[in-house]
Amino acid sequence: MITKLWQKEAGSSNNYQQIVEKFTVGNDKDFDILLAEYDVIGSLAHAQMLHKINILSAEEWTLVEQELNHILAQIRAGNFSIADGVEDVHSQVEFMLTQKIGDAGKKIHTGRSRNDQVLLDIKLFLRAKIQEIAEDTRVLFAKLLELSQAHQDKLLAGYTHFQIAMPSSFGLWFGAYAESLTDDLETLLAAYKVCNKNPLGSGAGYGSSFPLDREFTTELLGFDSLNYNVVYAQMTRGKTEKIVAQALANIAATLSKFAYDVCLYMNQNFGFISFPDELTTGSSIMPHKKNPDVFELVRAKCNRIQAVPNELTLLTNNLPSGYHRDGQLTKECLFPAIETLQSCLQITAFMLEHIRVKDNILADDKYNDLFSVEAVNAEVLKGLPFRDAYQKIGKQIENKTFVADRNVHHTHAGSIGNLQNEAIGKAFAQVFEQIVRK
Repeated sequence: MITKLWQKEAGSSNNYQQIVEKFTVGNDKDFDILLAEYDVIGSLAHAQMLHKINILSAEEWTLVEQELNHILAQIRAGNFSIADGVEDVHSQVEFMLTQKIGDAGKKIHTGRSRNDQVLLDIKLFLRAKIQEIAEDTRVLFAKLLELSQAHQDKLLAGYTHFQIAMPSSFGLWFGAYAESLTDDLETLLAAYKVCNKNPLGSGAGYGSSFPLDREFTTELLGFDSLNYNVVYAQMTRGKTEKIVAQALANIAATLSKFAYDVCLYMNQNFGFISFPDELTTGSSIMPHKKNPDVFELVRAKCNRIQAVPNELTLLTNNLPSGYHRDGQLTKECLFPAIETLQSCLQITAFMLEHIRVKDNILADDKYNDLFSVEAVNAEVLKGLPFRDAYQKIGKQIENKTFVADRNVHHTHAGSIGNLQNEAIGKAFAQVFEQIVRK
């Protein structure tokens, strides 16, 4: 049997070929399994187009459609694998198809190259994963906004330079990360739009002499538009992955910073928040330990994700136009990062279901100076010039005569007393709906 789409005839590989194949294929089959569903979906659209332009007869198209849908059902049931000796998912699907329906299956690759086939698979895969990540992000966003509302009146210390600065609140803290995810979702939407362009029909990168109806496959596959220029379509390999990786890195950066805050605020010297014992871990020698291992690992995993765009840049940056095998390795960089980010989003949302927030944090005398700006502002409102008010309160602090008024009056948009959570929620929803639209 022919197990590689580029083989001229059936026959086993010699030892040299096997050595080369082992190196060039590597673990690519593991990632190809993730693309299998999308490879079949793309093949269905391509075959229907071939029927439309009279390359597949009505009878052949019926056979191809039925068997491809059968293969698709096998994939979705978890009963699909790439056989030993078969090079990739494209070869496996075509082999299975040909084994069942004969010559009609051999026509499936007409007007197509593995170059545009894998481009299509990746774009369909990434498009679906972006929608999943958007949903995971929405769940975490909703929890952060819920916590912001629930704890809006509970004050905590705000810091600059790791020194106490001004009063903050749990409403501000949770809400800040919710709004951060809103901006992150904007970049995820941009990545979605890049993925949502059809490369099918670009062939090996220079088009085809067949009268392919690229607009038809674009409509069938639900793309917004084409990658019009066939050379550029091939140039999107690596570029698309890098744009998606940057969007993932932005979400990861928000999660990493939040995880750092959580670890800090759980520290006994802060003691702002806590979690049930069963959600923390202990020490093998220190019986008192309740370590924030979940958030430490979220921080570490998300920091690694932030390196992926650079890894993809180094992988693809020195390549000229046209297809190159280097692109195969983009899957190794990006696909695990997608899975990792999803797990980090999900575990963070889960942990926040159980967070405990401490009351009356700022009643402690060590936070007395935290209210100095409030005192300065109060003097200004009485008519004292700001610089004079600043010096007056500063001297009181130096002389240890400053007595804090712990009542906080912040009313402007986005402040302690006016969180603007409704506006943040609307902004998130507007972006989210553009990604998950069916």
